[in-house]
Amino acid sequence: MQAAILHGPQIPLEITEVNIDEPRAGEALVRVIAAGVCHSDLHFIEGTYPGRYPMVLGHEVAGIVESVGPGVTNVASGDRVIMGFVQPCGHCKVCDQGRPNLCSNSTRDRTSEQPALLLEGKPVTQMANVGGFARYSVMASSGLLKIPDSIGLDVAALVGCSVMTGYGAVVNTAKVEPGSTVAVIGAGGIGLNIIQAARLAGASQIIAIDMVEHKLSTAKEFGATDIVNAIEMDPIEAVKDLSSGGVDFSFEAIGLKITSEQAYQMATRGGTAVIVGMVPPTDNIEIPGRIWVEEKTLKGSFYGSARFHVDMPRILDLYQQGKLNIDGLVTKRWPFEKINDAFTSLKNGEVARSILEIGSE
Repeated sequence: MQAAILHGPQIPLEITEVNIDEPRAGEALVRVIAAGVCHSDLHFIEGTYPGRYPMVLGHEVAGIVESVGPGVTNVASGDRVIMGFVQPCGHCKVCDQGRPNLCSNSTRDRTSEQPALLLEGKPVTQMANVGGFARYSVMASSGLLKIPDSIGLDVAALVGCSVMTGYGAVVNTAKVEPGSTVAVIGAGGIGLNIIQAARLAGASQIIAIDMVEHKLSTAKEFGATDIVNAIEMDPIEAVKDLSSGGVDFSFEAIGLKITSEQAYQMATRGGTAVIVGMVPPTDNIEIPGRIWVEEKTLKGSFYGSARFHVDMPRILDLYQQGKLNIDGLVTKRWPFEKINDAFTSLKNGEVARSILEIGSE
């Protein structure tokens, strides 16, 4: 089958033929229909995050189940599914605590010598055990969620990452309350979902911060009450001026050390700063030592603290009610063959979210 291979940092993706295994116990073979072009993938392309190469990226994906391995009961051939980039085991400590997004147990009956993908006889890494930039994916069925026929697979793909991550950061991680004040650094795919989730949560003020004017305009459409262009003014001072000293909740949705530190400084005394972006592992976030007297909270949010099989159906229901705008996130659609152009567009800040149209129903 065809897959987009990343051979190393700063190297364009190459669409080439790879061998794919049949699903084993606990796995399903999914025919990929749509995949979102996410900044998390770009981190690996640029080398900000290390990876094992060759690698197939793609973790924001939806498709149709072709076949299942032994013991799989939650999905069957023909099911339309979201492919979650965490596949929880369901029985470890964090799963029992209702935090399956933090599960790190392997749910696949595979070893490094028995990979699902081979390129010229050599193992190929599947990003997040999904590897969705391909015609097919073999993955653990515990990460699959069936969706109704009334919802497009392009919409479902975005729920698999950007919508879940942004919505969950607000609802699950921060627990934003009605009347709260909010600041969101970064008005891309994740940031827009933080903004619209904060609106749904009843935030009285939502300040969007970015350096690209058209992204700030889009942020207003998604619920931002105020916008700050970080090129034209100091974002920390601007947020403090707009919110009378600082916001109750600030969110970093880019993945940089400097913006993470800005998010902390934007929060008021007793406030909470949530880091949602993929800050490089070599970077350390520095905060003032007087955190104790200000009683601020600095915390991370991985995958929106997702309870995969609880939160995503709720998100889809909100979408069907017209309360979440997912269609409006899609700035551009690309054929699979234009995958490198899609990432160039993302890197240049031209889009909120792009969709790769890999297959058809």
